[in-house]
Amino acid sequence: MKKQQSGFTLIELVAVIVLLGILAVTALPRFINLQGDARASVVAGLGGAINGALAQSYAKALIDGNETAATGATPAPTVPVNGVSLAINFGYPTTATIDSFIDSPDDFTQDTPSVGPPGTVVIGYLRNGATALAGACYAIYTEAANATTPAFVDTVVTGC
Repeated sequence: MKKQQSGFTLIELVAVIVLLGILAVTALPRFINLQGDARASVVAGLGGAINGALAQSYAKALIDGNETAATGATPAPTVPVNGVSLAINFGYPTTATIDSFIDSPDDFTQDTPSVGPPGTVVIGYLRNGATALAGACYAIYTEAANATTPAFVDTVVTGC
């Protein structure tokens, strides 16, 4: 009696490899932009961290009675953060102290835009020595203009 051999032929193996290659080529572009999506998520999280810092700073300023004091007031309005007194403007962090309120990651940079309202700072990814604005993946923080106009943050994730 003849024994029948079992296994795959070379043609079957090549067909499976080609099929897996086609699947990889169609699925790969979907996963290529994972870094961009991750950067966009981090910037969105940074915007949330800034909003949280704004709320906590204003709450501390309310407790201390500093919520209507401008940066140039005497005595200078401050709030304690981890044992350090940080300057505030109308109860919200200044552009100089916002980074101390949020403790941004090391691969982020802080830039002052050449256009836009005064009291604005951009916090975003430092890419190849370029500014955060060049990368178009940043959070932009605007200080409080007066006691009735609060500070706010906006995020830009078009270039992540």
